[in-house]
Amino acid sequence: MSVVEHVREMAAAGLHSNVRLLSGLLLTMSGNNPELFSPSQKYQLLVYHADSLFHDKEYRNAVSKYTMALQQKKALSKTSKVRPSTGNTASAPQSQCLPSEIEVKYKMAECYTMLKQDKDAIAILDGIPSRQRTPKINMMLANLYKKAGQERSSVTSYKEVLRQCPLALDAILGLLSLSVKGAEVASMTINVIQSIPNLDWLSVWIKAYAFVHTGDNTRAINTICSLEKKSLLRDNVDLLGSLADLYFRAGDNKNSILKFEQAQMLDPYLIKGMDVYGYLLAREGRLEDVENLGCRLFNISDQHAEPWVVSGCHSFYSKRYSRALYLGAKAIQLNSNSVQALLLKGAALRNMGRVQEAIIHFREAIRLAPCRLDCYEGEEQKYEDGIALLRNALANQSDCVLHRILGDFLVAVNEYQEAMDQYSIALSLDPNDQKSLEGMQKMEKEESPTDATQEEDVDDMEGSGEEGDLEGSDSEAAQWADQEQWFGMQ
Repeated sequence: MSVVEHVREMAAAGLHSNVRLLSGLLLTMSGNNPELFSPSQKYQLLVYHADSLFHDKEYRNAVSKYTMALQQKKALSKTSKVRPSTGNTASAPQSQCLPSEIEVKYKMAECYTMLKQDKDAIAILDGIPSRQRTPKINMMLANLYKKAGQERSSVTSYKEVLRQCPLALDAILGLLSLSVKGAEVASMTINVIQSIPNLDWLSVWIKAYAFVHTGDNTRAINTICSLEKKSLLRDNVDLLGSLADLYFRAGDNKNSILKFEQAQMLDPYLIKGMDVYGYLLAREGRLEDVENLGCRLFNISDQHAEPWVVSGCHSFYSKRYSRALYLGAKAIQLNSNSVQALLLKGAALRNMGRVQEAIIHFREAIRLAPCRLDCYEGEEQKYEDGIALLRNALANQSDCVLHRILGDFLVAVNEYQEAMDQYSIALSLDPNDQKSLEGMQKMEKEESPTDATQEEDVDDMEGSGEEGDLEGSDSEAAQWADQEQWFGMQ
C-alpha cells in the first residue's frame, strides 16, 4: 500500500487532523522533489489536504488548495500514462481511486458560500455541464440563483432536483416560493405518490404550502390543521412550527405562542422559529421566560441567529438598546436573511436615534418578508414608501392583511376611494377581518354629511389649526401602532 493510499484511507475514516499533518508533509516533499509523486498522487494529496482544511473551517485556504488540485487534474488529463513513483505498488489503475473533480468543485462552492462570495460559488458550479450536475449541485445552484434574484434559473434548477429526487420537499418549497403553481409542482411528484404507500398526505402538504406562499393565511392554516390532525402526522414539529408562524402572520399571537410551546415541548432542541417565539414573549412582558429561552438556545447552538435574537429581544424590552444592537448585529452575521434579526437591529438603532441606519435594516426586512413592514420615521414620506412597498408585494400575492394595511396608508394620504377599494378586497379575502370592517365603516361615517360634522368643520375653521395637527399626529400614531405585529419591534 502506497503512502497516498494510507492518506486516502485516513480521509475515508474521518481522521481529518491526521490527514492534514501527513498530507502537508508529503506536499512539501513533492515540492522539493517533483519526481517523487505522480500527477495523480499529487492531485489526491491536494484534494485530501483541502478537505482537511475545509473540515477545520479554513475556507480560504481550502479554496487555494482545491484550485491547485484542479490545475493538477488538468495536467493529469494531458498525461497519457501514469508515471511510476516511489512507494507506489498498487496494481489498480490510479484513475479508479481519484477524487471526483465535480465533488472538488462542489466543495469549492461550499467554501465560497461560507465566505459570502456567492458570485464565485455560482461561477464554479455553472462551469459543471448540466448532465454532470448531481442533485446536491442543482440544489445549491437553485438556492444561490434565488438569493441572487435569478428566478428563472432557480426554478430550472429546483425542477431538476425534483426530476432526480421527487421527494425533495425543500426543493418543492423553493418552487412554491418562486410563484410556481401548486398544481404544477404536485404533478412532478404524482408518480411517486401513487407508487408508495402512505404518501397520500403529500399532495395536501403541497397544497398547504402553496397557500402559504401566496399569502392566503386562512386557507394555509386550515389545510395544515387538517394534516396535523391526521393520526400519522399528529404532533409533527415542522407542521406545528408552520402553524405558529402563520398565526403570527395573521396577527393571532395567542395561538402562535400556543403552537410554538407545543413544538418545543415535542422537541426541546428546536431552534427554528424560536426567534419569533421569543419576540412574542417579550411583547407580552414575559422577560424571565425570554431570558430562559435564550439560555436554552445558546446551550443548543450559538451558530444560529435565533439565540442571539431572543437575547436581543430581552435586552430591547429591558431598554438596553446598545446591547440589543450588538446581539442583532451578531445574529445578522450568522444569517443575513433573518428577518427578526434585521427588525431587532433596526428597532435598536431607531431607539438610539440612528434613524437612517434603522431604515436600511427595515427595508431589507421588508424585501425578505413583504407582509411584515416596519414604520418609517418622518411624516408623509413614510406612508409613500409604505404604499409603494405594499403595491409591490401585492403584485405577487393577495393577502387580506396587506390590503388592509394599504387601505390604512391610503387613508393617511387622503386617497379615500382607493382605500375603500382596498378594504373591500381585504373583506372579500377574509369576511371576518374586523379591522378592515372598522376602517370601511369609519370612512363611510366620515363621508356622511351630518349636522354634527358640519359643526365640527365650523369649529375647526375657528380654531388655531394646531389642535387639528395634533389630532392628525395621534391618528397617524394609532394607525402605525395598530400594525405593530407586522412591523416588528416598537
